[in-house]
Amino acid sequence: MLPTEKAEEILIALWLIVMFAFLLLRWEMVYLTLPAIWLLFIAVFFFKPRLNVEIERIIPHNRFLEGTEIEIVLRIKSHERIPTLKITEDIPPGLELVEGQREHVLSLRPGEEREIRYRVRVKRGIHEFNWVRLRYLDPFGFFRVDRKVDVYSEIVGVPIITDVPTPYSTRGTKITVGPLPSPRVGEGVEFHAIRDYQPGDPLKIINWKATARTGRIMANEYESERKVDVVFIVDASYTGTLVFDHLIRATASLMLNALNNGTSFGLLLAEDVPLWIRVDYGKRHFFKCIDFLSTAKPDKNNMIAYQVEHLIKARFPPKAQLLYFSPLLTEESREALKIMARYGYNVVVISPNPYTAVEPKSREEELAVKLLTLQRKAVLMNMSAYGIIIDWDVRKPLEAAIAEVVGL
Repeated sequence: MLPTEKAEEILIALWLIVMFAFLLLRWEMVYLTLPAIWLLFIAVFFFKPRLNVEIERIIPHNRFLEGTEIEIVLRIKSHERIPTLKITEDIPPGLELVEGQREHVLSLRPGEEREIRYRVRVKRGIHEFNWVRLRYLDPFGFFRVDRKVDVYSEIVGVPIITDVPTPYSTRGTKITVGPLPSPRVGEGVEFHAIRDYQPGDPLKIINWKATARTGRIMANEYESERKVDVVFIVDASYTGTLVFDHLIRATASLMLNALNNGTSFGLLLAEDVPLWIRVDYGKRHFFKCIDFLSTAKPDKNNMIAYQVEHLIKARFPPKAQLLYFSPLLTEESREALKIMARYGYNVVVISPNPYTAVEPKSREEELAVKLLTLQRKAVLMNMSAYGIIIDWDVRKPLEAAIAEVVGL
């Protein structure tokens, strides 16, 4: 138990009374202290709870789309009588309290169970509840008991995912069956090219006309339906802070598109310390990537070109389709795109326009935004030689921006 300010003031008053009694030799003044001492004795020995309570935090589940409102329940069960109990909930800063409050005062009887309800709005990220603080104050206000009860819970705010079309070339890499075609020899599928006959090829693919014309045995090559490897590359530079959430939502949406198509995919989150998740497939892999996207934050990373080049040499599958998410504001981010193209990869850039996320407040600001937008268009025109660039006005749906460029 800790003394309150009120108790400290009473103790100082008692000490002063004793001192004055000693100095004035008026020992009868000591009797004035007896009522206060008696109250302190009662508060300490008759109103000292152990705060023996059970606390449970009930959350429907642990993953929610950002912007979702959820109801959280604190269930408190007391094993003793507690006249006045103040309960303070540890609400993470990433959760916006929209209904209810974080502090409550209850009076509990032995065995009584109470529930506290409140609603929060979820933001993207991982939000951790660590404790619930209990505070008891005796009826006289002399002493308090503070206790933290560890009640750990976790909520993951995942980015908003929308239905978007496939914006990239489907000429692919892998032998596993899937809905996207790639140039591999197959039977009963679309013609692709003529090549030299190789030992082991079936006789029915021999092109007799080409064989007679060239004097060499020639065979037809077909496009079979195979899956394509996709690598998602997210530029997490702080220069794109205005549109960073849009970058993450676009990545998550196209990742879901890849999952629905049965496509294998990997993720490079180009932060200060890069995060690489190897190419894989399936729902478990998808949710693993989504969890990392949920916690991504822009930082002062200025090494994306180096990171991309290193991973292209060491980790990227050959002939994979690259999806690059970047506002292309820095020379480093543009150099990364050039490196991808230089190594022969097909690249589609989803580039949210940061100037469309700005609301000009004056005529001068409006002119500045227009000037920067024109400058951006010139930069994107130069960079279009290295890949398909989708210039995304974030005030419009991503699927509309993709349809305008890809022609869906």
